[in-house]
Amino acid sequence: MNRNFIRLFLLSGLILALSSCDNYLDINKNPNNPDQVEAALLLAPIEVNYALGVQFDGRVIGRYVQNWQSYLANDTWDLHGYAAASDVGGELWRNVYFKAGRNLVNLIDDARANQKWDYLGVGLVMKAWGWQMLTDVHGEIILSEAFDQDPQKNQFNYDTQEAAYAEVVRLLTEAIPYLNRTDGRVSQAQLARGDIMYAGDRLKWKRFAYGLLAINAHHLSKKSNYDPNKVIAYVDSAFTSNSDNALMPFNGNSTADASFFGPTRQNLQVYGQGDFMLRLLDGRVFNGVKDPRQPQMLVASGDGVYRGLNPGAGQSTAASIPMNVRVLSPWATQLNSIPPAGTTGKYIFTDKGPFPMMTYSQLQFIKAEAAFIKGDKATALTAYRNGISAHMTYAGVSSADQATYLANATIVPAAGSLTLSQIMLQKYIAQWGWGFLEQWADLRRYNYSADVFSTFQLPQTFPTANNGKPVQRLRPRYNSEYVWNVDALARINALDLDYHTKPVWFSQP
Repeated sequence: MNRNFIRLFLLSGLILALSSCDNYLDINKNPNNPDQVEAALLLAPIEVNYALGVQFDGRVIGRYVQNWQSYLANDTWDLHGYAAASDVGGELWRNVYFKAGRNLVNLIDDARANQKWDYLGVGLVMKAWGWQMLTDVHGEIILSEAFDQDPQKNQFNYDTQEAAYAEVVRLLTEAIPYLNRTDGRVSQAQLARGDIMYAGDRLKWKRFAYGLLAINAHHLSKKSNYDPNKVIAYVDSAFTSNSDNALMPFNGNSTADASFFGPTRQNLQVYGQGDFMLRLLDGRVFNGVKDPRQPQMLVASGDGVYRGLNPGAGQSTAASIPMNVRVLSPWATQLNSIPPAGTTGKYIFTDKGPFPMMTYSQLQFIKAEAAFIKGDKATALTAYRNGISAHMTYAGVSSADQATYLANATIVPAAGSLTLSQIMLQKYIAQWGWGFLEQWADLRRYNYSADVFSTFQLPQTFPTANNGKPVQRLRPRYNSEYVWNVDALARINALDLDYHTKPVWFSQP
């Protein structure tokens, strides 16, 4: 992390401490610029920035997992590479360490000191959530020394991913009892002042915490101590329906408060839907069964035909290619062009979003996979069907179309015929456009297997630095680490040009 930032922060703290000795110099009492901020004012920006971090980094991870691809041929991210000496792919890093960072520590401290047990519980969940997201995309992260305020410290050492996973469990285990408390200064109205995701509903936050525990435990499916019963129990304590979905809303009135994925902010105009997703919906994978979610989620070309891009292929803009057969942006506009005024978008690609962070359907597919691994196919089938139905409802599919789709034995077979591939592919569909982190975790857990993810194909060529290997992690943020923290990076071999291809801990036996 940036040592100058830390030293400036510490110097400011020292000045405040010295000034407090004299009341007439006590700048801590300035009501217009307070040095202590209550939890309610800190929570909302942290929530929003976590969502924005996923969206920022989702532009590159989305290319790795083939949600979308660049209109340019041989795009480095399409080919599982990275942009050297760049902060692209480092937004979650920035948000967890800087935008949340000390603000989240202060939120937790204020809540603990003032018996705001609801804010304390939410703050601990937020901290666990940040570590879970960050370690899942980067592997080793700075954990124990993250907020060390020693003014002499100019190196921040990395912790193992195993330690990060354990810390997530510890934080969530501490958070849940606080979310159950009703004494002290606990009030839904007060929590709603800062909580824009759940409007102060502690029960939903508790269910979200159990959902995080399920994700954390389930990512260890390749470990000898993996416990599918624990995963199932966590999911059963988590979301009960779409009404519990963790959705980040946006006002959508300007570039300042619109969703990062909406047309106003113009952040997706160079990406066209991936052909892998289209294959899952148009019948090429599921024996000719067309998914009614296709028109709800994807965009047809000008001639009404749905098309998708493959990694590295790009889409030529040559005049010889008619405009009406080109793949379009998620807002149905021409790639690499600014959306015209009045463009609204659809599905989650609107200015108001909302943007999903965790959903009931996602957790049901986690339960289905855990039950399948356990050998309980009856439970797996029920959760699998629940996951499909819930997502179709979320995507706006009619009840009649849902019934027809779910009645097809190719989609919902008898319990004994259910396959792992069906579970993982339907989970992929339900997470398309937002669940990049979980999709990537799934692909890495199964080593990008086309047996599990039917017809998924890695790029035909990789960048030279990959040494013939697919990507496994994002490199740490450039400006905070490769500029300021090189010695610590060397200890984890993060200076290697192919560091991004080193398998993460959770994906290994």
